[in-house]
Amino acid sequence: MADIDALTSSAYSQALEVIASVEPRIAEATRQELADQRGSLKLIASENYASPAVLLTMGTWFSDKYAEGTVGHRFYAGCQNVDTVEALAAEHARELFGAEYAYVQPHSGIDANLVAFWSILAHRVEGPWLEKAGKKNVNDLTDDDWEALRRELGNQRLLGMSLDTGGHLTHGFRPNISGKMFHQQQYGTDPETGLLDYDALAAKAREFKPLVLVAGYSAYPRRVNFAKMREIADEVGATLMVDMAHFAGLVAGKVFTGDEDPIPHAHVVTTTTHKSLRGPRGGMVLATEEYAPSVDRGCPMVLGGPLSHVMAAKAVAFAEARQPAFRTYAQQVADNAQSLAAGLQSRGTNLVTDGTDNHIVLLDVSSYGLTGRQAESALLEAGIVTNRNSVPADANGAWYTSGIRVGTPALTTRGFGHDEFDNVAELIVQVLQNTEAGTTKAGTPSKASFVLAEGVADKVKDASAEMLDKHPLYPGLDLA
Repeated sequence: MADIDALTSSAYSQALEVIASVEPRIAEATRQELADQRGSLKLIASENYASPAVLLTMGTWFSDKYAEGTVGHRFYAGCQNVDTVEALAAEHARELFGAEYAYVQPHSGIDANLVAFWSILAHRVEGPWLEKAGKKNVNDLTDDDWEALRRELGNQRLLGMSLDTGGHLTHGFRPNISGKMFHQQQYGTDPETGLLDYDALAAKAREFKPLVLVAGYSAYPRRVNFAKMREIADEVGATLMVDMAHFAGLVAGKVFTGDEDPIPHAHVVTTTTHKSLRGPRGGMVLATEEYAPSVDRGCPMVLGGPLSHVMAAKAVAFAEARQPAFRTYAQQVADNAQSLAAGLQSRGTNLVTDGTDNHIVLLDVSSYGLTGRQAESALLEAGIVTNRNSVPADANGAWYTSGIRVGTPALTTRGFGHDEFDNVAELIVQVLQNTEAGTTKAGTPSKASFVLAEGVADKVKDASAEMLDKHPLYPGLDLA
């Protein structure tokens, strides 16, 4: 991470002074958050550090503007500058990913997925239904027509990756809206290897015949062959939707190419704009021209007013990702994940799929006699920030879990390399080896409480500090 110059540092300091003049507790919490992030090993796979330019872009008067609609077709007056911002963000996104169409309004990854789902339904179900009924649009429908269309829209099939094998809540998990709006089934991984079994997936698709086949993951530590996924979708007449929220940075950075790049193969691709892409928190939909008109109706179909200040920050982040340095960064993210996985395995830790070839490493901590929640809490006490995660056929369920998910994007941004990630693996193992499951007040085994051996947390924090001091976060930024 490049040094922050005096002008940028002054901008942040003065901004916090302005905030403190109104609510000093917010200013103090902001300062403390920077201190906490500077002093911890951030290994949450879905987190990163945005550049000062991206962060500063969000704090402008674009936040004050309503702009429902699309470029050149707004429901509010005075949106000419928002049009510029949104057009630039979409242009950078198309060029960065080689996509035919980009929609940069979604506020989050879940919003992006909802836009995608309803766009597919509008394109595949509503459009043909209206044509058959001799109607131009939904405004022409009678009450009886509308009820018939609603039954048609609400009875479509979705096939997505199960949560415990690496999928996301929005890929058809029943408690999530995606599991309620679709007749859904889920595919998993090979129980022996933990890897995607494309033949089994194809067989399930032939039997279920989904309208939407969702590919992508939030906790699968391997690459996906999207050419094969498209073949499966085409065979059963499904739309292939890829959620690349986690690995978008590896696609943008050309680590994933050919069959592993979803853009040439999917009809619709969704993503967040933070995580490995290192932008502001937000979402985006990429699509073929065929689906563009439906996606373009995201507002008001699903979304409210677009966040113009965040779209501006997306444009800045995409411009950064188009620079050659981002490709170097993306490759280092993948290389560092290999180093972290090798370091953990050499010290006896069990990894789901026996390794990684993306940015995610998924530990099965049951061999340490711990649940994921106990391991997560013990690691946090030692200054290592991770998140618990299900493993395939997890006996502890989705709350306590048996796994810990770690990722390399954030520490790679700070400049960590092979040696540092091997040291990180050593520190993780030290904590896990010196943690025991606790008991409840009644003396029965607990899935939440833990006991970390005395002195281990301080020892790990001291070792972490040596590495963190060599790779400061936002160097040159002084908020004292």
